[in-house]
Amino acid sequence: MVSISSATDIATRTTPLSESVVHPAAARRFAVVLLSGGLDSTTVAAVAKSQGHELLAVTVHYGQTHRREVLAAKAVAQALGVEQRIVDVSFFRDLAWYSALTHPDRFTLPSDRATQQMDADIPITYVPLRNTFFLTLGAALLESQALHAIEVEGTLPEHVQATLFIAANAIDYSGYPDCRPEFYTTAAETLRLGSKLGTQYGIPFGIETPLIALSKADIVRLALAHNAPLAHTWSCYAGGELPCGRCDSCLLRAKGFAEAGIPDPARL
Repeated sequence: MVSISSATDIATRTTPLSESVVHPAAARRFAVVLLSGGLDSTTVAAVAKSQGHELLAVTVHYGQTHRREVLAAKAVAQALGVEQRIVDVSFFRDLAWYSALTHPDRFTLPSDRATQQMDADIPITYVPLRNTFFLTLGAALLESQALHAIEVEGTLPEHVQATLFIAANAIDYSGYPDCRPEFYTTAAETLRLGSKLGTQYGIPFGIETPLIALSKADIVRLALAHNAPLAHTWSCYAGGELPCGRCDSCLLRAKGFAEAGIPDPARL
Protein backbone atom coordinates (compact mmCIF):
# COMPACT_ATOMS: atom_id res chain seq x y z
CA MET A 1 0.00 0.00 0.00
CA VAL A 2 1.10 3.54 -0.68
CA SER A 3 0.35 6.32 1.76
CA ILE A 4 2.64 9.31 1.49
CA SER A 5 3.46 11.77 4.26
CA SER A 6 6.78 13.54 3.79
CA ALA A 7 8.75 16.01 5.87
CA THR A 8 7.26 18.80 3.80
CA ASP A 9 3.79 17.76 4.96
CA ILE A 10 4.80 18.65 8.51
CA ALA A 11 6.28 21.95 7.38
CA THR A 12 3.03 23.08 5.76
CA ARG A 13 0.71 22.25 8.67
CA THR A 14 -1.33 25.19 9.91
CA THR A 15 -1.18 24.03 13.53
CA PRO A 16 1.70 22.75 15.67
CA LEU A 17 2.27 19.03 15.44
CA SER A 18 1.67 18.73 19.19
CA GLU A 19 -1.87 19.98 18.65
CA SER A 20 -2.54 17.74 15.64
CA VAL A 21 -3.67 14.67 17.52
CA VAL A 22 -6.61 13.05 15.75
CA HIS A 23 -9.28 12.08 18.25
CA PRO A 24 -11.21 9.11 16.86
CA ALA A 25 -14.60 10.55 17.83
CA ALA A 26 -13.88 13.82 16.00
CA ALA A 27 -11.96 12.50 12.97
CA ARG A 28 -13.42 12.82 9.47
CA ARG A 29 -11.94 10.05 7.38
CA PHE A 30 -12.93 10.89 3.82
CA ALA A 31 -12.21 8.35 1.10
CA VAL A 32 -12.91 7.84 -2.58
CA VAL A 33 -12.59 4.47 -4.27
CA LEU A 34 -12.22 4.21 -8.03
CA LEU A 35 -14.74 1.50 -8.90
CA SER A 36 -14.69 0.03 -12.40
CA GLY A 37 -16.92 -2.93 -11.62
CA GLY A 38 -14.20 -5.54 -12.05
CA LEU A 39 -12.87 -8.13 -9.63
CA ASP A 40 -10.02 -5.95 -8.37
CA SER A 41 -11.83 -2.66 -7.82
CA THR A 42 -14.79 -4.44 -6.20
CA THR A 43 -12.39 -6.08 -3.76
CA VAL A 44 -10.79 -2.75 -2.93
CA ALA A 45 -14.20 -1.12 -2.44
CA ALA A 46 -15.15 -3.87 0.03
CA VAL A 47 -11.86 -3.40 1.89
CA ALA A 48 -12.31 0.38 2.06
CA LYS A 49 -15.85 0.03 3.35
CA SER A 50 -14.71 -2.34 6.09
CA GLN A 51 -12.32 0.32 7.39
CA GLY A 52 -15.10 2.75 8.28
CA HIS A 53 -14.30 5.64 5.93
CA GLU A 54 -16.84 8.19 4.76
CA LEU A 55 -16.69 6.46 1.42
CA LEU A 56 -17.73 7.52 -2.05
CA ALA A 57 -17.29 5.40 -5.18
CA VAL A 58 -16.37 7.00 -8.50
CA THR A 59 -17.03 5.12 -11.73
CA VAL A 60 -15.71 6.62 -14.94
CA HIS A 61 -17.27 6.17 -18.35
CA TYR A 62 -14.34 7.22 -20.51
CA GLY A 63 -15.56 5.93 -23.87
CA GLN A 64 -14.31 2.40 -23.32
CA THR A 65 -15.61 -0.39 -25.52
CA HIS A 66 -16.48 -2.55 -22.51
CA ARG A 67 -19.22 -0.24 -21.17
CA ARG A 68 -20.77 -3.29 -19.57
CA GLU A 69 -18.39 -2.65 -16.65
CA VAL A 70 -20.20 0.60 -15.79
CA LEU A 71 -23.42 -1.38 -15.22
CA ALA A 72 -21.45 -3.86 -13.13
CA ALA A 73 -20.01 -1.04 -11.02
CA LYS A 74 -23.50 0.30 -10.36
CA ALA A 75 -24.65 -3.13 -9.16
CA VAL A 76 -21.54 -3.50 -6.98
CA ALA A 77 -22.03 -0.10 -5.34
CA GLN A 78 -25.65 -0.91 -4.57
CA ALA A 79 -24.71 -4.30 -3.12
CA LEU A 80 -22.08 -2.69 -0.89
CA GLY A 81 -24.34 0.18 0.12
CA VAL A 82 -21.78 2.75 -1.05
CA GLU A 83 -22.78 6.09 -2.57
CA GLN A 84 -21.62 6.21 -6.18
CA ARG A 85 -20.86 8.97 -8.68
CA ILE A 86 -20.84 7.88 -12.33
CA VAL A 87 -18.80 10.38 -14.32
CA ASP A 88 -19.23 10.64 -18.10
CA VAL A 89 -15.94 11.76 -19.64
CA SER A 90 -16.41 9.85 -22.87
CA PHE A 91 -14.53 12.58 -24.74
CA PHE A 92 -11.39 10.98 -23.26
CA ARG A 93 -11.49 8.24 -25.90
CA ASP A 94 -10.69 10.85 -28.55
CA LEU A 95 -7.65 12.02 -26.60
CA ALA A 96 -6.42 8.60 -25.47
CA TRP A 97 -7.08 7.13 -28.90
CA TYR A 98 -4.06 4.85 -29.10
CA SER A 99 -5.66 1.86 -27.37
CA ALA A 100 -7.74 -1.17 -28.24
CA LEU A 101 -10.05 -0.28 -25.35
CA THR A 102 -10.98 3.10 -26.82
CA HIS A 103 -10.67 2.32 -30.54
CA PRO A 104 -11.15 -1.39 -31.20
CA ASP A 105 -11.95 -0.47 -34.80
CA ARG A 106 -8.30 0.51 -35.25
CA PHE A 107 -6.46 -1.85 -32.91
CA THR A 108 -6.92 -5.57 -32.35
CA LEU A 109 -7.64 -6.76 -28.83
CA PRO A 110 -4.97 -9.29 -27.78
CA SER A 111 -6.38 -12.74 -27.06
CA ASP A 112 -5.33 -16.22 -25.94
CA ARG A 113 -1.98 -14.98 -24.62
CA ALA A 114 0.12 -16.86 -22.10
CA THR A 115 1.15 -15.07 -18.91
CA GLN A 116 4.71 -14.83 -20.20
CA GLN A 117 3.48 -12.96 -23.26
CA MET A 118 1.53 -10.53 -21.08
CA ASP A 119 4.71 -9.79 -19.14
CA ALA A 120 6.80 -9.13 -22.25
CA ASP A 121 5.69 -5.58 -23.03
CA ILE A 122 2.99 -2.96 -22.48
CA PRO A 123 0.05 -4.13 -24.61
CA ILE A 124 -2.27 -2.17 -26.88
CA THR A 125 -4.97 -2.40 -24.16
CA TYR A 126 -3.01 0.23 -22.21
CA VAL A 127 -5.02 3.48 -22.29
CA PRO A 128 -2.66 6.51 -22.30
CA LEU A 129 -2.51 8.08 -18.82
CA ARG A 130 -5.87 6.64 -17.83
CA ASN A 131 -5.03 6.07 -14.17
CA THR A 132 -3.39 9.50 -13.96
CA PHE A 133 -6.66 11.00 -15.19
CA PHE A 134 -8.75 8.83 -12.88
CA LEU A 135 -6.67 9.78 -9.84
CA THR A 136 -7.19 13.45 -10.64
CA LEU A 137 -10.95 12.99 -10.94
CA GLY A 138 -11.13 11.07 -7.67
CA ALA A 139 -8.86 13.55 -5.90
CA ALA A 140 -11.01 16.49 -7.03
CA LEU A 141 -14.07 14.94 -5.40
CA LEU A 142 -12.10 13.93 -2.32
CA GLU A 143 -10.62 17.41 -1.86
CA SER A 144 -14.04 18.99 -2.27
CA GLN A 145 -15.43 16.79 0.50
CA ALA A 146 -12.53 17.61 2.81
CA LEU A 147 -12.53 21.36 2.12
CA HIS A 148 -16.26 21.59 2.75
CA ALA A 149 -15.79 19.87 6.10
CA ILE A 150 -13.06 22.35 7.06
CA GLU A 151 -14.32 25.61 5.61
CA VAL A 152 -18.10 25.21 5.89
CA GLU A 153 -18.70 22.68 8.65
CA GLY A 154 -15.88 23.92 10.88
CA THR A 155 -13.95 20.65 11.21
CA LEU A 156 -10.39 21.23 12.38
CA PRO A 157 -7.84 20.40 9.64
CA GLU A 158 -5.95 18.09 11.98
CA HIS A 159 -9.12 16.01 12.29
CA VAL A 160 -9.40 15.44 8.53
CA GLN A 161 -7.94 12.56 6.54
CA ALA A 162 -8.20 12.14 2.77
CA THR A 163 -7.59 8.78 1.11
CA LEU A 164 -7.88 7.53 -2.45
CA PHE A 165 -8.32 3.79 -3.00
CA ILE A 166 -7.36 2.29 -6.35
CA ALA A 167 -7.11 -1.34 -7.46
CA ALA A 168 -3.65 -1.21 -8.99
CA ASN A 169 -1.81 -4.52 -9.17
CA ALA A 170 1.79 -5.17 -10.19
CA ILE A 171 1.84 -8.99 -9.99
CA ASP A 172 -0.82 -10.65 -12.18
CA TYR A 173 -1.32 -7.79 -14.60
CA SER A 174 -0.70 -6.69 -18.18
CA GLY A 175 2.41 -4.61 -17.52
CA TYR A 176 0.72 -1.22 -17.37
CA PRO A 177 3.14 1.46 -16.08
CA ASP A 178 0.38 3.17 -14.09
CA CYS A 179 -0.11 0.05 -11.97
CA ARG A 180 3.34 0.16 -10.36
CA PRO A 181 4.16 1.29 -6.80
CA GLU A 182 6.56 4.04 -7.86
CA PHE A 183 3.82 5.74 -9.86
CA TYR A 184 1.55 6.04 -6.82
CA THR A 185 4.36 7.25 -4.56
CA THR A 186 4.99 10.12 -6.95
CA ALA A 187 1.29 10.76 -7.64
CA ALA A 188 0.51 11.24 -3.95
CA GLU A 189 3.16 13.95 -3.66
CA THR A 190 1.96 15.61 -6.87
CA LEU A 191 -1.59 15.78 -5.53
CA ARG A 192 -0.36 17.27 -2.26
CA LEU A 193 1.69 19.93 -4.00
CA GLY A 194 -1.11 20.81 -6.42
CA SER A 195 -3.97 21.05 -3.93
CA LYS A 196 -5.29 23.55 -1.42
CA LEU A 197 -5.78 20.69 1.00
CA GLY A 198 -2.08 19.88 0.91
CA THR A 199 -0.49 23.32 0.64
CA GLN A 200 -2.76 25.40 2.89
CA TYR A 201 -3.95 22.84 5.41
CA GLY A 202 -1.02 20.41 5.40
CA ILE A 203 -3.23 17.40 4.74
CA PRO A 204 -1.61 14.85 2.40
CA PHE A 205 -3.51 12.65 0.01
CA GLY A 206 -3.14 9.04 1.01
CA ILE A 207 -3.23 6.64 -1.93
CA GLU A 208 -4.08 3.14 -0.81
CA THR A 209 -3.28 0.28 -3.17
CA PRO A 210 -4.14 -2.83 -1.12
CA LEU A 211 -3.75 -5.18 -4.11
CA ILE A 212 -0.45 -3.88 -5.45
CA ALA A 213 1.62 -6.90 -4.39
CA LEU A 214 -1.06 -9.62 -4.45
CA SER A 215 -1.51 -12.42 -6.95
CA LYS A 216 -4.92 -12.80 -8.57
CA ALA A 217 -5.56 -15.82 -6.34
CA ASP A 218 -4.80 -13.74 -3.25
CA ILE A 219 -7.14 -11.02 -4.53
CA VAL A 220 -9.92 -13.59 -4.84
CA ARG A 221 -9.28 -14.75 -1.27
CA LEU A 222 -9.26 -11.16 0.02
CA ALA A 223 -12.53 -10.47 -1.79
CA LEU A 224 -14.21 -13.44 -0.15
CA ALA A 225 -12.84 -12.46 3.27
CA HIS A 226 -14.55 -9.06 2.90
CA ASN A 227 -17.78 -10.40 1.38
CA ALA A 228 -17.22 -8.52 -1.88
CA PRO A 229 -20.19 -8.98 -4.26
CA LEU A 230 -18.19 -10.79 -6.92
CA ALA A 231 -21.27 -12.14 -8.69
CA HIS A 232 -21.94 -8.63 -9.98
CA THR A 233 -18.45 -8.01 -11.36
CA TRP A 234 -17.31 -7.74 -14.96
CA SER A 235 -13.68 -8.04 -16.06
CA CYS A 236 -13.85 -8.70 -19.81
CA TYR A 237 -12.29 -6.20 -22.24
CA ALA A 238 -14.63 -7.21 -25.05
CA GLY A 239 -17.93 -5.43 -25.45
CA GLY A 240 -20.25 -8.44 -25.61
CA GLU A 241 -23.05 -9.60 -23.36
CA LEU A 242 -20.95 -12.47 -21.98
CA PRO A 243 -17.24 -12.55 -21.07
CA CYS A 244 -15.12 -13.58 -24.05
CA GLY A 245 -12.83 -15.80 -21.96
CA ARG A 246 -9.90 -14.95 -24.26
CA CYS A 247 -8.72 -11.41 -23.51
CA ASP A 248 -5.93 -10.79 -20.99
CA SER A 249 -8.36 -9.66 -18.32
CA CYS A 250 -10.57 -12.74 -18.65
CA LEU A 251 -7.54 -15.05 -18.61
CA LEU A 252 -6.02 -13.42 -15.52
CA ARG A 253 -9.36 -13.58 -13.73
CA ALA A 254 -9.80 -17.27 -14.59
CA LYS A 255 -6.24 -17.95 -13.42
CA GLY A 256 -6.95 -16.28 -10.07
CA PHE A 257 -10.08 -18.26 -9.32
CA ALA A 258 -8.48 -21.53 -10.48
CA GLU A 259 -5.39 -21.02 -8.30
CA ALA A 260 -7.60 -20.07 -5.33
CA GLY A 261 -9.62 -23.24 -5.91
CA ILE A 262 -12.87 -21.28 -5.93
CA PRO A 263 -15.54 -21.17 -8.67
CA ASP A 264 -16.13 -17.76 -10.23
CA PRO A 265 -19.55 -16.60 -8.92
CA ALA A 266 -20.05 -14.36 -11.95
CA ARG A 267 -20.11 -17.47 -14.12
CA LEU A 268 -22.46 -19.58 -12.00
